[in-house]
Amino acid sequence: MSKVNKVVLAYSGGLDTSVILKWLQDKYDCEVVTFTADVGQGEEVEPARKKAEALGINEIYIDDLREEFARDYVFPMFRANTIYEGEYLLGTSIARPLISKRQIEIAHETGADAVCHGATGKGNDQVRFELGYYALDPDIKVIAPWREWDLLSREKLMAYAESHGIDIEQKRGKKSPYSMDANSLHISYEGGILEDPWAEPEEDMWKWTVSPEAAPDKATYIELTYEKGDIVAINDEKKTPAEVMETLNKLAGENGIGRLDIVENRYVGMKSRGCYETPAGTVMLKAHRAIESLTLDREAAHLKDELMPRYASMIYNGYWWSEERRLLQKLIDESQQCVNGKVRLKLYKGNVIIVGRMSEADSLFDENIATFEDDAGAYDQSDAHGFIRLNALRLRLAAQKRKK
Repeated sequence: MSKVNKVVLAYSGGLDTSVILKWLQDKYDCEVVTFTADVGQGEEVEPARKKAEALGINEIYIDDLREEFARDYVFPMFRANTIYEGEYLLGTSIARPLISKRQIEIAHETGADAVCHGATGKGNDQVRFELGYYALDPDIKVIAPWREWDLLSREKLMAYAESHGIDIEQKRGKKSPYSMDANSLHISYEGGILEDPWAEPEEDMWKWTVSPEAAPDKATYIELTYEKGDIVAINDEKKTPAEVMETLNKLAGENGIGRLDIVENRYVGMKSRGCYETPAGTVMLKAHRAIESLTLDREAAHLKDELMPRYASMIYNGYWWSEERRLLQKLIDESQQCVNGKVRLKLYKGNVIIVGRMSEADSLFDENIATFEDDAGAYDQSDAHGFIRLNALRLRLAAQKRKK
């Protein structure tokens, strides 16, 4: 355990990080700076200030990062139609590089020689945080309490908090609350009965969405306006990226959209069951693919689809700040220059239904060619004969050889 003079702690004010704050003071006998990030979790972050002050903290950072998070992290990710293992929209993963970046900035501002996170030694977040730290400051010291202490259960953490007079909310009698992580893209739920992959989540667990059964019987129609692959307006009303997220979370959540229950493969090697609410992201993925279907060249679209799983793994595994992710992002962003127009959607009882798409300047859809009616010579159907014969050549040769 090397000597640490000052450490910047990623501090939520919840159970884990409140215990960590006190533990750092006792174990390392160092000065602690707390950093609380508002990334749109929908909860008041100011109480973290009072909790930090109660534990004697003098340097307290509480930063509103909602616009930066949506603009510089969520939106670039959705330009790639990013989804991990066919289902997960990476809500937790995409917030970690921003938090890591701001922690390192604060460490430099305050003269801290170390940073600390509350991720467990079993999860992905420890990797995501620390890869970010080292990519941005290769000489920074990193403290990961879950890999050092013996408080390896939520019950032990609660007992520690009680013995040290640390105020912890969301107690349910003797039962530990779910492990939750929230930002403007999603809420994740782990632990409790969810550790049994056969057990259905409790209905009162969900915070942002009504169940599809309880959603309105009348559909909600919305129009999204895109510029260079990003949503810039909803129903013709201009919105910032953070406002887009907030509005879509509300509209989609009211219509029972965005719930997910999966078993995923963690980077550290184990399988993990988690539940997620991603109302805005569920709409954004479907709508972005719709506007791309109209404006993006076929081979460009197919290339993006081939690269997307690799891009998703980079984010999931913590390589946002890697050279390969930056390089791939440039290609993705270049592909979005003509992804402009509108998408009309119907939100209904858990479903996101595309009902229209248009792009006045950049549509590659030609009704004169695509029509099943008389195209007045816009497309010569006899051209297909040679096209098919050439593409069938290798198949015919192989068939003739088998026949002999």
